[in-house]
Parts: sequence; C-alpha cells; structure tokens
Amino acid sequence: MKLRTKFLLFVIVLHAVALTLSWFVFKENRWLFLVSELLILISLWFSRSLYLQLLRPLKMLTQGAEALRDKDFSVRLLKTGQQEMDALIEVYNQMLDQLRHERTMQEQQHFFLEKLIYTSPTGIIILDYDGAVQQTNPKAQELLQQLPRLLEDVQALDSGESRTLTLNGVKTFKLQKSHFIDRGFARHFVMIEELTTEILAAEKKVYGKVIRMMAHEVNNTIGPVNSIIGSTLKAHALDEAHRGALEVAAERNQHLNGFMRNFADLVKLPPPDKKPISLQSLLHHAARLYEAPAAEKNIRLHLDFLEQDMTIRADQLQLEQVLINILKNSLEAIGQDGDIRLIQQKDGIVITDTGHGVEVPADVFTPFFTTKPDGQGIGLMLVRDILLAHGWQFSLETPQPGNTQFTIRFPR
Repeated sequence: MKLRTKFLLFVIVLHAVALTLSWFVFKENRWLFLVSELLILISLWFSRSLYLQLLRPLKMLTQGAEALRDKDFSVRLLKTGQQEMDALIEVYNQMLDQLRHERTMQEQQHFFLEKLIYTSPTGIIILDYDGAVQQTNPKAQELLQQLPRLLEDVQALDSGESRTLTLNGVKTFKLQKSHFIDRGFARHFVMIEELTTEILAAEKKVYGKVIRMMAHEVNNTIGPVNSIIGSTLKAHALDEAHRGALEVAAERNQHLNGFMRNFADLVKLPPPDKKPISLQSLLHHAARLYEAPAAEKNIRLHLDFLEQDMTIRADQLQLEQVLINILKNSLEAIGQDGDIRLIQQKDGIVITDTGHGVEVPADVFTPFFTTKPDGQGIGLMLVRDILLAHGWQFSLETPQPGNTQFTIRFPR
C-alpha cells in the first residue's frame, strides 16, 4: 500500500471515529458538541496541510527517482517553501546537474575515442567478452584482408603478449594484445602496428655500414695488388704459365671490384626522379631487352595490354632496373621452355611466369638472401628499395605450381 493511501485512510478513520464520538456528546451537551466539531474541522485542515507539505514533495521526489532510473537528467524539482524539503530538493538538483555534466563529458570522451580509433593509422581490433571480433577500425579491416590468418594469431595471443608478422617478406607488423574492464569484466583489444619503415631504415643502416667497410678494405687491397701485378708483367720476362696466372689474378681482382661496386650502388641508391612516362612503352622496352635470351631458352614473352595506355610518374631508369631484375629471375626460374607475361592492369602491373615458383616467400626480399649457388641476394633487395621509394605496393607469390606472380600496385 502506498504512503498516500495509508495517510488518507488514517485521516478518514480518525475523523470518522471523532464524528461518531461527537454524536454521543451532542446528546449530553450541545455546546461541547460544537467545540468538538470545530476541533474536527481544524484537524481536517491540519491533515490537508500535512498532505500538501509532506506527501506532495515526496511524490515529486518519487517522480525524480523514476526519471533517474530512466536516465533522464533533464528533470529538475521546484522548491516547495518548506525548509527541510527544499534542502533535500537542492541536494537532488545538484546531483542531477552533476550527473548531466558527467554524462555529457562521457559522451564527448566516447565520441573522441571513437574518432581516434577510426582515424588511427594503427589497426585496432576490439573483442567482446567471448573473444569474438566486435569492432574494427578501417586500418584493421584493410589488414584483415591482407593477412588472412591474422584472426588466428590474434586468438592465440595472451593479454600483454606481442608478436611480429611478415607479409610477403616485405611488410612487418607488430601485434599487441591488452585488456580493459567493461562493467566489471575484462575485454580484450589488439593493436596492429606496421613496423616496415622503421625496420627497413635500421636494416639499411646496418648493411650500408657493413658494405662501406667491406668496399673500403677491398679497394685498399685491390689497388696495390693490381699495381704489383701490372709492374711485374711489364718489368719481367715471364713464361706463359706465370704470365697466365698473373693475368687471371688481375681479372679476378676486377671481378671482385665489380662485385663490391654492385653492393655500393645499392647503398647509394638515389631518391627517384619522378617524371610522367608511358607504361606500355616501359614494358615494351623491358621485354625487348630479354627477347634474345628468352628465345635461346625457348621462353615466350607475352605483352597483355589494355586498349588505353597509362601514364605514371616514376623514375624511368630505376623502374627499368626493377623490370630487368624481375624478368631475369623469371628466366632463371623457368630454365627452358616456358612463358612470361607482362600484364597491364588498371591500377598496376602483373608479371607472371611458369617457373618453379617461390621457395621461401617470407625471405625473398630479405637482404642478401638467395637460393642460387652463385647469387648475391641483391636483385630483389634492389627491387624492394626502389618500389618502396616510389611508394608502391608489391608482392611476390606462387598461388599454384607453374604460376608465379609479381604484382605492382600504383597509388590511386
């Protein structure tokens, strides 16, 4: 039973009893009856006053509590003129103002956090209580398309653990898993940060220093040795065996000098001098350079072009070097009797061959990595540095035996 009902029932019963008693008084003393009736009227007036002073403000507070339960912080209570009740209403209104301020601040912070997550260059994956993906930002969605096994690696991580992943031997990502408390329970999120630029810069700094040191030592040795060999050949009458041996030594020194020059050129690769060039002309020129070597091995070169040519901004000399290295690798991978296709697409180039494919896809762009007995491991390394300097995406993969694809994507 509500307090209002209890109060009214109490007042009705009390005054009904008083009226009944006053009726008996009426029989004995009419003047006393009039006094009792007056007292009953005063009691009724006093009861009504209590109702207005106590129950109506309590009803207002009840309505305010219901508004709080409904999370409606716009309802304010008006003062009644009663000191005690007005103090209570003042505390309620202050609490309401504080809750409304806190909710506004929370909404602003939530909006800022959502905006920050959405525009972050770091991929962010937020998981629900069961560990399933609940929210991702655009960068994470892009990475999920590039890394099909990313979700498996995310599930395998423990909170506070981190791991690095490499895509096509070029792009390196760091996965780090953490958690936060949401309504008393732990929820996890994963941050995916690309480390490619930092790793490549550190890597180039290290191998550049090593190459410069090696080149310095080799040049300091080759120069005096060649001078001694040249003086000996001129100053002394040598038999054919000794002369041949010295000439072979001089030739090997020149080969060693060229070998080191290749490494030195890699370190001193200049920034690309980008100019508008015809994509089809570039591919035509690269294919002509390998027509003769390909014909000797019965390898057919195919040019698959779109009807409309494309103009790209690139360093022509560097891009020619990229195509030369790719075609050279394709010829070596095929060996004898095969096909190489240079395919123009709307947003890039795809070069395919029918060779044996990529044996170690994760390491093909690693500095000095090679599977060839006489390889130096700088061909694809040079390709990687040139394409990254142009800001282009690329990949090398063998989706099925006899179909290796080197893909280059131009920025839109």
